[in-house]
Amino acid sequence: MNPEEPDKDEAPNGEPERESALPEASPPQEPRLDALPPRAPERRGGGYGRLARRILLWAFVLVVVAPVTMTVVYKVVPPPFTILMVQRLFEGKGWDYRWRPIERMSPALVQAAIAAEDARFCEHDGFDFQAMEKAWKNNQKGGRIKGGSTISQQTAKNVFLWPARSYVRKGLEAYFTVLIETIWGKRRIMEVYLNVAEMGAGTYGVEAASRRYFGVSADKVTRAQAARLVAILPNPLKYRAVKPGKYVAGRSRRIGAAAGTVRAGGLAACVGELRAPTAREASEPLVAPKPTVRRPAPEKKSDPLPASEPPAAPAEPVAEPPAAPAAEPPLFETPPNSD
Repeated sequence: MNPEEPDKDEAPNGEPERESALPEASPPQEPRLDALPPRAPERRGGGYGRLARRILLWAFVLVVVAPVTMTVVYKVVPPPFTILMVQRLFEGKGWDYRWRPIERMSPALVQAAIAAEDARFCEHDGFDFQAMEKAWKNNQKGGRIKGGSTISQQTAKNVFLWPARSYVRKGLEAYFTVLIETIWGKRRIMEVYLNVAEMGAGTYGVEAASRRYFGVSADKVTRAQAARLVAILPNPLKYRAVKPGKYVAGRSRRIGAAAGTVRAGGLAACVGELRAPTAREASEPLVAPKPTVRRPAPEKKSDPLPASEPPAAPAEPVAEPPAAPAAEPPLFETPPNSD
């Protein structure tokens, strides 16, 4: 073997040739993914369901949460205004609204209100179905329309609703009547009613009305004055408490007589303790209704009604004057007030 000749097994550079040359390791390559088609935007289902839930939520807030919250707040806080007050203000009627706690009112005001507006105020739970039936039968006959609304219904309408007549308003009135009967109670209902009732152009509540018409506060009004204030409630923009007309004068006499029945029969007991009557109030005589002279009925339907009896011929004076005709007992009447 020639040393000058390179060994066949050796590489040209003198290094021994590797028997099997290993390929160099290549770095790991990420798996190749084929291009995917673009995804369509996902569409969330239940769009109508979300809308329905939102509607139900707002309906629950408007029908339950808001009315109950307002009723709870007004149980302790005087209502700052009513829709009717704002309406009358824009009509140019003015605004005189003064809050007066019920314990600082004359008891005659509470008694007159029950006698005139709601004789069964302490018996019902907000609705007097007997008065409603009576008013409905009367209205079927035609003539002057009378309402069967209770003091609770009128209070609910005055504080929370608008004065226009509609079935929607009547339905809401019934709903709010249940709320105030449940949350307020009779005493608070009477207190709010006497403070927010319209009693003249721009005059609201017994305090403002007493000062306007009689120049005294609500705790100083007499029984006759209280009856006259309540007598104008069916139409306070038309009727007058001072120098009243024939209707108001007659109605105030009936209210005053019926208020005596309320006072004697304890028909205002549910309102609670009121201010004790003063000596002047205790000594004030009861208001008696004007006697009514009735003409005799004809014997037959075809006979005309007899004319007024002619004046009797002068007779010799007698020792005793003739007795006056007996007065009719006081009757509760449903005023043509509310709808």
